[in-house]
Amino acid sequence: MNKDHSDSQKPGRRSSKNGNSKIIVIILIVFVVIITGAGLGFLTASIHTMPSLKDEIRPAASSQIYDINGKLITTVHSVENRIPVPMNKIPKNLQNAFVAAEDARFYQHIGIDPRGILRALWSNITGGGVSEGGSTITQQLAKNALLSQERTLKRKIQEAILALQIERQYTKNEILELYLNQIYFGEGAYGVQSAAMVYFGKNVENLSLEECAMLAGIPKSPNYYSPLNNLKAATERQSTVLDQMVKYEFIDVATATKARNTKLKLMAHSTQSENKTDTASYFIDYVVQHLIDKYGADALYKEGLKIYTTLDIDMQKAAEQAMEKLPDGRTDGNGLKQPQGALIALDPHTGYIKAMVGGRGTDQFNRAVLAERQPGSAFKPFVYLAAIESGMTPSSMIEDSPISYGSWSPSNYESGSFRGLVSLRTALEQSLNVPTVKLANQVGVDKPLYYAQQMGISTLVLQGSTNDRNLAMSLGGLTRGVTPLEIASAYGVFANQGIHVEPTAIVKIVDRNGKVLEQYTPREKAVINERSAYVLTDMMRGVLTQGTGTAARIDRPAAGKTGTTSDYKDAWFVGFTPDLVAAVWIGYDNDGYLNGITGGSTPATIWRSFMTKALANIPSRDFIRPNGVVLEAPATKGPNELPADGKQPTNPLLPDGKKDKATDQKVDETLPVDKTTPPPPSKPDKNNTTPKAPSTTNDPTKKNNP
Repeated sequence: MNKDHSDSQKPGRRSSKNGNSKIIVIILIVFVVIITGAGLGFLTASIHTMPSLKDEIRPAASSQIYDINGKLITTVHSVENRIPVPMNKIPKNLQNAFVAAEDARFYQHIGIDPRGILRALWSNITGGGVSEGGSTITQQLAKNALLSQERTLKRKIQEAILALQIERQYTKNEILELYLNQIYFGEGAYGVQSAAMVYFGKNVENLSLEECAMLAGIPKSPNYYSPLNNLKAATERQSTVLDQMVKYEFIDVATATKARNTKLKLMAHSTQSENKTDTASYFIDYVVQHLIDKYGADALYKEGLKIYTTLDIDMQKAAEQAMEKLPDGRTDGNGLKQPQGALIALDPHTGYIKAMVGGRGTDQFNRAVLAERQPGSAFKPFVYLAAIESGMTPSSMIEDSPISYGSWSPSNYESGSFRGLVSLRTALEQSLNVPTVKLANQVGVDKPLYYAQQMGISTLVLQGSTNDRNLAMSLGGLTRGVTPLEIASAYGVFANQGIHVEPTAIVKIVDRNGKVLEQYTPREKAVINERSAYVLTDMMRGVLTQGTGTAARIDRPAAGKTGTTSDYKDAWFVGFTPDLVAAVWIGYDNDGYLNGITGGSTPATIWRSFMTKALANIPSRDFIRPNGVVLEAPATKGPNELPADGKQPTNPLLPDGKKDKATDQKVDETLPVDKTTPPPPSKPDKNNTTPKAPSTTNDPTKKNNP
């Protein structure tokens, strides 16, 4: 009976299951229909709103650049320097160079290239970022000639459809001709003919292979790869194009090698350009480069953008007036006055670039951003920071006496002069080399490099046979050097209670329709303890009051450091108040010596002149003292700052039983510091390697002066 009853239930269960399955299938079908309909609707709308191939390019509108207070700095006019040329006047080498560099399957695909898209997608996934695009030459032509630069799915769909239409309507040669006459090459040049004239002073049909490869590399980033702006980067890009031409068998290896080794004769850089003004020319170029790299040249020159920047035009004028104090040496082969100089000022709390002078104003090489120069003693604060973070104090003692490391015997700026036992404060104020090297040896070479990197210095070389992991770095003897922008940003951490804020030049960008394309959000990161930041600030205040930087003293609380290389090729002053940090650099672009100019002379004077005017309308205030710093004034001694627990700090570098033997310096006050070192970031910058302890210390080969 039970069996019969059980069997009688089975048909009903099957019927129920079948009913549920049908419902699920119906739901799935409805869902697919809805999604398909929505997709088709979006596709149809994209097609209907797509411009016709017969439409002309959108009317051009000039873009405007404003300062932080809304004052118009300049208008970037939409005048295009373009001279169209027929295909028969464009050298085959130039055609092949662009195909190899931009779209190797140009002659095989139908306007879009699925294989290229998949290859680019794979490259971007494996590379951890957007390193390669999948757009064909035809798609680029459609985008530049007929569409906006907005990065949306709708625009990409329209771009692909237009590319297919272009391929049906035009031959490959016609498409390539349109493209080569359309693209932007920097320096206001549109199309290959204008580019050939701007860069080489000749018609496009007369270009050599090496010149063709150079031109083909520029449109990837016109300002950055312009040989008139950055010859090194442009040459590297040219080499890449030649390699691509070999890869796709347009030329052989021998021909590429010969072209690579042929020196190019470039046109002299024009002293005027459509974007240059009498004020803030380097800053404007810096902003223009950002806009073109991110949005394309057409967005800047045709879309009527409103660019709101961080620049304070009054501070900028103060910077340019201060830089008029640069000494006159000679005029180099490019017609530029030497020595050159740079000044950059930042708000340490926001990262805003408030003023920027990249040179004497007669070229477009922005030394404030691009020049990597030896910092000399301006790098020493990172060594003293490492010592403070290791538990030492400003009054910890170290002996200033002769010492050798391998074949290197560092000496002080005052050759042969040693002071015996000195405090860390005195060593930093007077920029003593030997105590600084000993200090770096005590704390280890990696710790100062770690803090410098965390505070914004990206040019450190931490791997390879030649690197910065040696004692020479303590005196600023670096493999590559630093840029004024980055060392100013790093010093800003001291002024901002240990927090680094990434520098920026742009607050907001709005298109012609009022749509916000870009809005700045501060990128902040706590990189050192706030007490350590205050201690170093207090130590560097002495540089201005009684140290090597007294020429920079201003009538308000300020701190800073001088820097001079031992061969007098570079002179620095980097300093800050609670509201503004500024770096001043002087040096020759190539070969040349400053003939005794130190960081404590002309750079310090320029810094003082700028800061006095820049801060004239900003109330004076002192640096914020962190909680936990207790001030005590024993009757038998001068003011003495003790840790919060009231215990007297130790002097790790003071030999047992020895007292301070400095004949002309008293023992400095002791400031407390949290001895906890901040941990390294969980995700280090992929472009840099967090320093690790080396197995041995390299023998330094360089030395620097204060």
